[in-house]
Amino acid sequence: MTSGREFALPSLRALGESARRRFETRRLTIEIPEDVLLATGQSREEFVPEARFLLALKLFELGRLSSGKTAQLCETGRVDFIPTAGRMGIPVADLDQEEMKREFEHV
Repeated sequence: MTSGREFALPSLRALGESARRRFETRRLTIEIPEDVLLATGQSREEFVPEARFLLALKLFELGRLSSGKTAQLCETGRVDFIPTAGRMGIPVADLDQEEMKREFEHV
């Protein structure tokens, strides 16, 4: 069921240069020796998404990507990325002592 309003994305030509860059993707190719792939015990189809996730996670950990951009790189939602990062031991919040005290004072 629709609300009666239609939503259409503007064509890339109609967007400004900076907005256009947000929609563009680039292919990054990393050559991995076959014996390294075999050593992981994974098929290519299993290895690629995991490697992509781990790269994104490391960039997040280093502070180079926000959680939203990291989720975008992982091709998942931010809501799914944050608990996964936590389970992997990567802090998802960088609070100082005073901020932490305020955050948990009513818990």
